[in-house]
Amino acid sequence: MIRITATLSIPDEALSERFIRASGPGGQNVNKVSTAVELRCDLKRADLPLDMMQRLQLLAGRQLTLDNVLVITADTHRSQERNRAEALGRLTALLKRAAVRPKKRIATRPTKASKQRRLDAKARTSRVKSLRRVRPAFD
Repeated sequence: MIRITATLSIPDEALSERFIRASGPGGQNVNKVSTAVELRCDLKRADLPLDMMQRLQLLAGRQLTLDNVLVITADTHRSQERNRAEALGRLTALLKRAAVRPKKRIATRPTKASKQRRLDAKARTSRVKSLRRVRPAFD
């Protein structure tokens, strides 16, 4: 079980991992050893709330397949264990971000003083620009 919040967790059955060969420099180690981790989280099995799923779809982007499977690949380290830990860390961070509900904006009205300040500033700017237009008379 991966705990996301105090009330929300993902069962281990929803997760699957596969080890693949990492790309990039590393000499013969890259060609012989499968150190990169591809972590898959089946969101249908995870049983997440609907609003969290919608936020997760926006946050995940290309990492989410059409079958609602979240795919995270980690290949920065040279060992499987460190890549596995990094992939799990990325997954939990993404799910924690999706679990946070955005605050609703409360519509407010501007105060009378702020309206007056705005109009005064506009009048001042207008006066400055109009003075720029006036050409001095040459006698």
